[in-house]
Amino acid sequence: MEHITLLIGIVIVTALVFDFTNGFHDTANAMATTISTGALKPRIAVAMSAVLNLVGAFLSVEVAKTISGGIIDETAGIRPEVIFAGLVGAIVWNLVTWLAGLPSSSSHALFGGLIGATLVSVGASGVHGGAVVMKVLIPAVAAPIVAGLASMAATRLTYRLARNRDEAETAKGYRAGQIASAALVSLAHGTNDAQKTMGVITLALITGGVVAPHADPPLWVIASAGLAIALGTYLGGWRIIRTMGKGITDIQPPQGFAAQTGAAATILASSHLGFALSTTQVCSGSVMGSGLGRKGGVVRWSTAGRMVIAWGLTLPAAGLVAAGAALLADQGDWGIATVAVLALAVCGAIWLASRRKPVDHTNVNEGPAVEPAGVVTAALQTVSPPPAGPVGTAPAPAVATIPAPTVADAPLADPVGVAAPVIAAPVAAHPHETHTAKLRAKAGSAAG
Repeated sequence: MEHITLLIGIVIVTALVFDFTNGFHDTANAMATTISTGALKPRIAVAMSAVLNLVGAFLSVEVAKTISGGIIDETAGIRPEVIFAGLVGAIVWNLVTWLAGLPSSSSHALFGGLIGATLVSVGASGVHGGAVVMKVLIPAVAAPIVAGLASMAATRLTYRLARNRDEAETAKGYRAGQIASAALVSLAHGTNDAQKTMGVITLALITGGVVAPHADPPLWVIASAGLAIALGTYLGGWRIIRTMGKGITDIQPPQGFAAQTGAAATILASSHLGFALSTTQVCSGSVMGSGLGRKGGVVRWSTAGRMVIAWGLTLPAAGLVAAGAALLADQGDWGIATVAVLALAVCGAIWLASRRKPVDHTNVNEGPAVEPAGVVTAALQTVSPPPAGPVGTAPAPAVATIPAPTVADAPLADPVGVAAPVIAAPVAAHPHETHTAKLRAKAGSAAG
């Protein structure tokens, strides 16, 4: 076995940087609903998620094997610079979608980057097309639908079981349940997403001759990947947490509990089967399902539509960036250095742009403005009218809006105002009007 070269070391560091971005990009998967409903304070939520991501990284290596030897043919002449270019494409796309606050898939960004770089450097023979279809594309379509349907059914069942209970009391219980289900999602996220970086590092070690083909990730690879994703999770991707917690639908504690439980079950099952699915798509589908499952709950389809577009663009966009990086990296040391400098410049520019309107734990629950009701929203509200008020509150009284009188109506207008209360404070009369009224009163009494 050869020693780790400088290039392989660069690839390992870049892979850990991607793992870090994966952590703060996907924090919303586990904690967005928990934070938006107030079940946990933002800082406590991300700290708990970080610890459980680290624990989850040690529970399985099935997904790592899918990455290191399933999608890319490790015997087709894959070189470390190809993996480096693929990671650059994934990192850039992760940061672009993070800046936009869109919960896109870090997993698909990684797959797209690796596939794009491999196609440019090696050709189609370096990609296992069947594995891409069976273990990436089909789960990408099926997972959010399955999770959404499960979450919708769980939400309806939850509200049905608690329909005769006091809503304020049940909300407390569901918030406690949310903490447990969020912990389960975080653990599942560690078993799935942290392993993807392990697989990339293992692939780099195999291509460099450091470990044997089809080998399991070494222990130090597992530990470093787990620490990187945990650190990224603790810093928190507040922009995406805001979108998932407030931008898709208005989540109440029963919905949050149902969404997180459905997502955790889907992710854990896929990890056991070795499917490297997108935890972001699973959790986003669960949130949308919970919005449809509550009577009167409405999904903000414009936000959901932007998310779906980002999902569709992730594979090709990351692949294009990685393909360009691979073309440069193939030119030798100066090409690799150029790719590194350009990547740092792009990442720095994105970070500076994010500072213009920062989002952190202090304002993460200040959700975006509610979009106007569209055709789909109006139709859903017609079939299933929304509740009169939030959980545990009485319906708000209706307030009629009466237009203010125009200039032409001024002589006939009520001096106090049409919409003023009947018990409005009396207005002091003019002295001349008071004297005239007294004379009329005396004349009336004399005539009587």
